[in-house]
Amino acid sequence: MLNVKEITAAYGGMEALRQASIYLSQGEFVSLIGPNGAGKSTLLKSISGTAKCVSGEISFRDRDITKLEAHKRTRLGIIHIPEGRRVFPSLTVGENLELGGSRSEARPSAKENLKVVLDFFPVLKERYRQFAGTLSGGEQQMLVIGRGLMAMPRVLMLDEPSLGLSPLLTEHIFELIRDIRRRLQLSILLVEQRAIEALEICDRGYILETGRITIGGPRDLLMGNPEVQKAYLGTI
Repeated sequence: MLNVKEITAAYGGMEALRQASIYLSQGEFVSLIGPNGAGKSTLLKSISGTAKCVSGEISFRDRDITKLEAHKRTRLGIIHIPEGRRVFPSLTVGENLELGGSRSEARPSAKENLKVVLDFFPVLKERYRQFAGTLSGGEQQMLVIGRGLMAMPRVLMLDEPSLGLSPLLTEHIFELIRDIRRRLQLSILLVEQRAIEALEICDRGYILETGRITIGGPRDLLMGNPEVQKAYLGTI
């Protein structure tokens, strides 16, 4: 479904990825972990079109999108939820969700999609007319995920959804992501610092270090790898 072949990418004028290759199949959940500054966010930005690929190829559903503008990738159903809980603070929760449903393929099903999102996130229904900037950090994270779901993504890319949240809220967010995947059968690409949680909920994973993919494979293979255990899981 999504195939990234040996891309080298720059972000902020600096090379951040070097010949990185990953793939994501239909309905698959893939996690990407690694240290800070390894290039994880740049990989997602390269896929969504907000970071420039110097070389390599990105294809989506057998179409080369390497040079396609970011807004056109969104129209294809590649939905990127960046780190930092980027809500529109002066708009209400409902207005934020409405913006998420503006993709042409999603507009005819906007009412049904809204019901699905509010079912996943009941707190957003309670806060529906509240300004997004007044929500708590956890509520804002739920809002940006809900806004992404309103677009009816074919691929949902989540960048550090646990960033800045308490352990209890983090656990709740991961449970919600697991539930979303199970119920909607979405293809999900997750970037996350919390390696244990990220690997526990995925089908496959990749380790990215200094801009390069160093290890990749099924969840159980990675969790059983002594190098991964020592560096990321704290079990050796």
